[in-house]
Amino acid sequence: MKLGTTVAVLCGLLFGSLLLLLPPSRFFVLLVGFPAALVVLRWPVVGLSLFALVSTFMPYSTLQVGIRFTLAEAMLGLTWGGVMLQLFFQRLQRPQFGRVERSLLLLMAFSAFPFLVGQLMVAAEGNGPVNWVRWLANLSPLLLSPLLLSQERQRDQLMVMLLLGNLAMLALSLGMFVKSRSALDMIPILEKMRYAHPEALLDIFSAENARLGTPWVHPNLSGGAMALFVPLAAFYALYQHGWRKALGAAVAVLGGAALLLSSSRGAILSLGLVLLWLSWLRVPYARATVLAGALLGGVLAVSYTPLQDRLATMFSSDNASTEVRVDEYRRFPEAVARYPLGIGFRTEPPVPGSGLLGISNLWLYYMYKLGLLGMLLYCVVTWRWWQAVRPRGKVPVIDARNGLWMGCTTGLVAALLTGLIDHYYSFTMVLVALFWLVMGLGLQSAAAVPASSPGHPSSSSRKP
Repeated sequence: MKLGTTVAVLCGLLFGSLLLLLPPSRFFVLLVGFPAALVVLRWPVVGLSLFALVSTFMPYSTLQVGIRFTLAEAMLGLTWGGVMLQLFFQRLQRPQFGRVERSLLLLMAFSAFPFLVGQLMVAAEGNGPVNWVRWLANLSPLLLSPLLLSQERQRDQLMVMLLLGNLAMLALSLGMFVKSRSALDMIPILEKMRYAHPEALLDIFSAENARLGTPWVHPNLSGGAMALFVPLAAFYALYQHGWRKALGAAVAVLGGAALLLSSSRGAILSLGLVLLWLSWLRVPYARATVLAGALLGGVLAVSYTPLQDRLATMFSSDNASTEVRVDEYRRFPEAVARYPLGIGFRTEPPVPGSGLLGISNLWLYYMYKLGLLGMLLYCVVTWRWWQAVRPRGKVPVIDARNGLWMGCTTGLVAALLTGLIDHYYSFTMVLVALFWLVMGLGLQSAAAVPASSPGHPSSSSRKP
């Protein structure tokens, strides 16, 4: 009997048995999921594209298999399984890691030390080993990029999936918000997506009822995600044609509206600063975008009273959120003195019962979790990335040669600027994975930019 016939018979017996043992709903999920898993194991780039779609549309949809983890993380793990399988059969070439990837590997290796320290020194509930492994997995998209995104076709496929996921998320979120003007209406939808902790959803959406509700749950997290993807979508629309151009433009415009309705101060400020930087680089339409953004913001502020109230207080020194952030900075030295080697992965800052506060800053959050050396290693990764991708002059033309590189670079700069007053791009699952995925996409795009392209990035830091 031929191998193909044998596999077909075995699959028939397996699914026939499962049909008798499982409820119809679970059986059909398995019937669809099993072939999809085989496709990903054979072509891991499909798994990475599916991760991009799922993680931007329903980032915290979960699966329960002993422990609870997100569907996006499951797709990422399956992609790594496919990569290992293809490397074993020598269908993929071994990756040539540059300075950025090697720096990240050093950070990942070092994190074992604060992990062990936290397990021994921090008394709190939580599964430290699982949290640590999940965080490492969320960093790993950067390491997948040299393997799966070295070709232009692969990078464009990933971009399309990222934008489709964002478009679906924005259409759902804005559609529900226009219908009811209440974030609470998102709760039944998220429960159908198998979001965990419905009591936490109710608590967040009740407290932030007048702000846009999205599958990212917290409005500040929604704003942070938009700070990353709105510039990426806008640049994609600049150099594409046809339906791809329309896709990028739709995500950029709807994402801009979502950003304002989320009322995230860090994200709004970061995009404003990025637009000023792009204007200095003479990027096409940057100044026009500043004017359009101001016009859109003015229209929304005039037509939507809760946004007026939010804008009136969000930048005030009397704002409760501002007061909390100031208090966090004031008491942060106390946390460093109590945990000089970091708190590890058993829990998130602050440690329960410690009487301390957390910290709303990307780099200081790294210090809180991994200690001073962990934060410095993260700074090394960031600096080496910037050396590899920063424009070396004015960029008066955006085309297919440099559009994706500039989009990824701009989105990551905006995300890093939000880190000055928010910590979401440090240890927040799934969003962190998207951050490192866009970084990997940008590094591969920068390496492919011709030397004749305006603002051509230096390629020195991409050398092994």
